[in-house]
Amino acid sequence: MKVKRTKKSAAPAGSRKVRLQHRAPEAQRVCVAGTFNNWQPDAALLQRQPDGVWTIELELAPGEHEYRFVVDGVWCDDPQAALTLPNPFGGCNAVLLVSAAD
Repeated sequence: MKVKRTKKSAAPAGSRKVRLQHRAPEAQRVCVAGTFNNWQPDAALLQRQPDGVWTIELELAPGEHEYRFVVDGVWCDDPQAALTLPNPFGGCNAVLLVSAAD
């Protein structure tokens, strides 16, 4: 009998590891949603660090990616974002520029 193996999806060609962080010491759950995960609010869960900063490492394709944090179900701007764009909901999407791998 043949065993069907599922192949783990590979990172996009030329992708780079990107680290995001958000300070929310009182939060129970922090996620990031953006163009890289179809704005799914629960698709990328950050890990809480002892100092109350939440972090995640993502493999992202080169290009421009917009995102927002979702803290305990509430969509939040990234106060540390160097680039932002207004969104149609009255907030700002952070803009992350990912360069091609060397």
